[in-house]
Amino acid sequence: MSETVNVLGVSFNKITMKETVEIIESEIKSSRINPYHIVTGNPEIVLNYKEDKMLNNLINEADLITPDGIGIILASKWKRNSLPERVPGSDLLINILEKGSEEGWSFYFLGTDEDTNKKAVENIRAKYPKVIISGRHDGFFDKVKEENIIEEINKAKPDILVVALGAPRAEKWIYENKSRLNTKVAIGVGGMLDVIAGKVKRAPLIWQKMNLEWLYRLLRQPSRWRRQLALPLFAWKAFCEALSENSLKKN
Repeated sequence: MSETVNVLGVSFNKITMKETVEIIESEIKSSRINPYHIVTGNPEIVLNYKEDKMLNNLINEADLITPDGIGIILASKWKRNSLPERVPGSDLLINILEKGSEEGWSFYFLGTDEDTNKKAVENIRAKYPKVIISGRHDGFFDKVKEENIIEEINKAKPDILVVALGAPRAEKWIYENKSRLNTKVAIGVGGMLDVIAGKVKRAPLIWQKMNLEWLYRLLRQPSRWRRQLALPLFAWKAFCEALSENSLKKN
């Protein structure tokens, strides 16, 4: 396992996108039954880590935690123990679809509304023709439907279970059910199926490269401003933590 960097209690793996995909490939080739749980951690998840008991447990038990967001990278730099790069769920999904099309990996897609889920899967089939679609289901279900979904996933035995229920709901759903899910890898991808379906427009590449995707989303959806308040709070707490640790190292 790779080295880690602890940011406000959450241990992020020092790992690149390429290395993450290689780990996924290794897990798919393994004999494991229950999923290898990957969490792409953003500042919101880190801030809620100590306050939310289930989130605390799932973070502590996750198999891999990657940095999703420039704020996490900056926090690691302040600690003088830099994480190599962002590995957000959105980009990771595209990378594993590309690799999956080369290798013939199978996927199950859970989340968003029925029409969007269907359109996303259609677009994935068109763009990644060698990917195997083991199944799909929208993200609106009760406990009875949930049991049917889990049964369907277990019959399909997909290599990768992609859960798009929003963060941290997707991560919690995987955590609650991973002991009875028969899939090699499980990952939450936020609203990325909405993007693939064309329902939501992702920030242009130039914004992504400048690590300003969060600002683009805020400008497009001003109603997100309450969620974005987490960013300065996270930055302040992470900076204070780094300042304290660096001071102790000097002494």
